[in-house]
Amino acid sequence: MQPTIRAYRPTDLDAIYDICVRTAASGQDARGRHTSDRMLGDVWAVPYVTREPGHAHVLDDGTGAAVGYILGTADTEAFVTWFREEWIPAKAETFAADDPKDRELAAVFHSPEKMVRPEFADYPAHLHIDLLPEWQGRGQGRALMAAFLAGLRAAGVARVHLGMAAENTGAYAFYRKLGFHDIAVPNPGARFVGRDTSPPR
Repeated sequence: MQPTIRAYRPTDLDAIYDICVRTAASGQDARGRHTSDRMLGDVWAVPYVTREPGHAHVLDDGTGAAVGYILGTADTEAFVTWFREEWIPAKAETFAADDPKDRELAAVFHSPEKMVRPEFADYPAHLHIDLLPEWQGRGQGRALMAAFLAGLRAAGVARVHLGMAAENTGAYAFYRKLGFHDIAVPNPGARFVGRDTSPPR
């Protein structure tokens, strides 16, 4: 069976958690780094499919299993408000343990307002995209991006941004090929790029 890009389904949730942790270390496996392997998903992936499932798409391997995803929000400021008011209380117990290996991630979880920066004012949407390693380099990332950008255009959103670890040079090259440009952010701690929501080149 042929792989396809399709809309996210609630039955994909466990796969979303799995893909997130298996690609969270600059595209490499991060399992075992935290108290629970689901913690990374509760920061970087699952909030988006919970609040805005209509902007979530998965790469289906042809058997119904998700092996990659793209997800995000059409409105970062509104998403941050929801994260603060609803997501943090819902998941607070998960991040309550003061384990040294969880402190950095817990700090990110408890600081969603850092997603809002003046440099992103013209790029209201943001996204995350991850594919399992064996599915990378096959053109499926471009197809996922096309689906996500089409959804943003339909919602009237003109521009989108994203961030990545500065050392993730492979991801940066991928985004540049898709027409993303650098967004200068003072003391970023990461690399940020943005583009309009026209179809990828």
